[in-house]
Amino acid sequence: MLRYAPFNLLAVPLLFLASFSLAAPAAAAATPAAAADPVAVLETKMALRDLWVEHVFWIRSYVLATDAGDDAQRKVAEDEVVNNAKALAATITPFYGQAAADGLLKLLAGHWTAVRDYNTATVNHSKSGQDKALQAITANAHEIARFLSGANPNLPEDAVFGLLSAHGAHHVAQISQIAANDFGDEARTWEAMRKHMLVIADSIADALAKQFPIRFHRSAT
Repeated sequence: MLRYAPFNLLAVPLLFLASFSLAAPAAAAATPAAAADPVAVLETKMALRDLWVEHVFWIRSYVLATDAGDDAQRKVAEDEVVNNAKALAATITPFYGQAAADGLLKLLAGHWTAVRDYNTATVNHSKSGQDKALQAITANAHEIARFLSGANPNLPEDAVFGLLSAHGAHHVAQISQIAANDFGDEARTWEAMRKHMLVIADSIADALAKQFPIRFHRSAT
């Protein structure tokens, strides 16, 4: 639980994106009384890191299960991907409301569907299926970038799209490497993917703290 924030972020998991280097400059510096507490921001980052690493962990588990033909593992992994998406979407409710959370969940579902379709096409050796899924991954990244930049001025749309494009590329590379039994390269992709999730998690925490500093302040009630 965040010590200084007036909501339980660990009970209500959060969303993603916009590190210091990507955040748009503030129109005016926050007053000392309104500045976000750095300890609360750090704790938020730690909570978000868990959620976003879980996102790629469970999708990787799904891909491995389908490659191995393990239906039991596949079903568990698929359920956990969905549960994680629901948790991620629910975390924006304290900031933007339930309608926004529902909108984000729909977009995250679109991301998962496109990645899953790419995996299915790869398993079935369907180049046309892969191409269609890649188009969906890219279109969805644009949609999420517009959604996030519209909600938070500290999330420039082009920068967010760049982060999401890299994330989608990691999924595609990982799926192809697992299908080819290229586990050496897949291990390196996993390392890059996991680190990218940390960037995304830290970025969204910074963006939220800039937009809602009172939610990350000792005196908040």
